[in-house]
Amino acid sequence: MKHLTIAELLRRPASGEEVVVKGWVRTKRGNKNVTFIALNDGSCLANIQIVADPSAFDEELLKRVTTGACLRVDGRLVASPGSGQGVEVQASKIEVYGTADPESYPLQKKGHSLEFLRDIAYLRPRTNTFGAILRIRHAMAYAIHTYFHERGFYYLHTPLITGSDAEGAGAMFRVTTLDMNNVPRTDEGKVDYSQDFFGKSCNLTVSGQLEGELGALSLGRIYTFGPTFRAENSNTPRHLAEFWMIEPEAAFYELEDDMELAEDFLKYLINYALEHCAEDLEFMNKMWDNELLERLHFVVEHDFKRLDYTEAIDILKASGRKFEFPCDWGCDLQSEHERYLVEEHFKRPVILINYPKEIKAFYMKQNDDGRTVRAMDVLFPKIGEIIGGSERETDYGKLSARVEELGINKADIWWYLDTRRWGSAPHSGFGLGFERLLLFVTGMTNIRDVIPFPRTPKNAEF
Repeated sequence: MKHLTIAELLRRPASGEEVVVKGWVRTKRGNKNVTFIALNDGSCLANIQIVADPSAFDEELLKRVTTGACLRVDGRLVASPGSGQGVEVQASKIEVYGTADPESYPLQKKGHSLEFLRDIAYLRPRTNTFGAILRIRHAMAYAIHTYFHERGFYYLHTPLITGSDAEGAGAMFRVTTLDMNNVPRTDEGKVDYSQDFFGKSCNLTVSGQLEGELGALSLGRIYTFGPTFRAENSNTPRHLAEFWMIEPEAAFYELEDDMELAEDFLKYLINYALEHCAEDLEFMNKMWDNELLERLHFVVEHDFKRLDYTEAIDILKASGRKFEFPCDWGCDLQSEHERYLVEEHFKRPVILINYPKEIKAFYMKQNDDGRTVRAMDVLFPKIGEIIGGSERETDYGKLSARVEELGINKADIWWYLDTRRWGSAPHSGFGLGFERLLLFVTGMTNIRDVIPFPRTPKNAEF
């Protein structure tokens, strides 16, 4: 007999049909006359109740049915007299696939802290909270691909191993096959990367953008969606060493087009979550953040305000608010500044544009004033910046001069500069950190709680 998921069973009528259900025990209770087992298989938030007559089963078998044990249950799908669900399974056969010692199983009790669960990341998906988060994560990944496919964007796989640094941050993980116990060196005493696998110094990528631009200047519209890496020794709730990025890039898009794409994209994703993840979102709203659903609706129901960086600085300085970090023209805005603009001043999401070029990346298109670039950041409530993007510099001379000005090695990005020599075209794009999006959609406050296995300093165990 074909086994059905619990999500499928809970949608079926109480027909009395014979069914097979498999999953992990959440709770077991009862008396000498009846045993109730709450079973969950991860397909949905809800458990299905298994009802067993103790006299019909071996006593030793039922003793092995404890919280965390994995079962196969054969039985009839019948109406449930209890509240909360319409059907339950009257068990005729129970098979224990795997036991869980109640003395040592880490999830025996309820109400574990998120910090405790991070230490058992290999088990935390079995909890209601992380089951909900991971189902929402899946739904958002699916929605991302659906959105771009339906709008004529091609999914481009950009390399994880690279010889260039798109951000100029310098905090990158090195990739090498050299023997660390016997590193070859040049006559000057430097590491001789000519003997390495790629014949040069290489790293894990911090962004697929530069290669994404090559795709856009050939295919028109592309997007990347893959892991990126930052070797920042940071233990804040906002940083991971390995995370996922979504980076669309489109030829013939100017800054206004880029802003429209970003707003439409974010609203699509949040609407998708509200429509397809309602049960999980309601759980997260109830258990972790009772303003979550209100914030999600806040974003989709308001037009995003377009605001010039210079005007934003004037608003912040005139606010009378004593910020922890001072804000003057030329500074990189902090989360407290961004949230003030969104939550208090405009009371809607904000797209901030035309930043000082000194605080932005080398590839951004320079404005005629010589001081600013055609950058844009999307600011959300609670979280601050959620998207960063720009129109890209298309002029070879300006881009080359900016590279020299910042001391970037042209030998590492000669191919990127060359695209401005052979049929250069206006193009724009942005980056959305997938985990940053999930923080907003789930209401979680620590980025380690929205990725299955977080990679942080001193933590790569599982």
